[in-house]
Amino acid sequence: MAERTVQLVLHYDGSGFSGWQKQPEQRTVQGVIEHALERLCGDTVAALGSGRTDAGVHARGQAVGVRVTSRWTPDALRRALNAILPEDVWVAAAFDMRPDFHARYSATARRYSYYVGTDSAAQSPFRRRTEYAFTYPINRDALQAAARAVVGPHSFRAFAVKGTAPGTDTHACEVTLAHWDERPGGLVFEIEANRFLHHMVRFLVGTMLDVASERRPLGDVASLLQAPDNRDVSPPAPANALFLDVVRYPADLYVT
Repeated sequence: MAERTVQLVLHYDGSGFSGWQKQPEQRTVQGVIEHALERLCGDTVAALGSGRTDAGVHARGQAVGVRVTSRWTPDALRRALNAILPEDVWVAAAFDMRPDFHARYSATARRYSYYVGTDSAAQSPFRRRTEYAFTYPINRDALQAAARAVVGPHSFRAFAVKGTAPGTDTHACEVTLAHWDERPGGLVFEIEANRFLHHMVRFLVGTMLDVASERRPLGDVASLLQAPDNRDVSPPAPANALFLDVVRYPADLYVT
């Protein structure tokens, strides 16, 4: 039977999931999606994500590649999935893709955002699910300078979990955008790159907030970009305030 390759764009609240990747006896986003696809298609359907989000991390742009029978148009599949998925997952869009589309390896860039609460209401249980309540004074100029320092091609070995890539890997990523913006009740950090390493955004945020609260000097950011390991990096910021916002692909992979 003829197959169709579809890209699903997911929103999910990561609070109730043990991350993206399917695990025995754990509730994961991939597991929930594949269970719903099996119900609709009557057979096992693999859901390939653009990358693994950790437990507690949210998404409003996670890209997922699936192969289904050609009778499923992208719009019909989206509507059918949304009718049976739990309330903490939603298919925001679905696209017809070329057969060689791969959700992970075809991606050219990803964008994340991280939310920091700086007012007293950030301690509210309604905000703590999606924000990091930060109680130290923040030097905004130092924060922006730290963000500017990571733009460009660098080795981010110091900002990654050890073993996140083979020892022969340079851990090189090209960051095309990194900045902090004011928002009601706090700040948001946005970063886009061609590649991200495990915990990279969270290590960056933790280190930048230490710089901005004068617990370490600004020059440490540049030093860490030259470091051979992660022994001197700040602890990673909590997972609950991180969002995967966008995954980008070449235009010619989309069936128009």
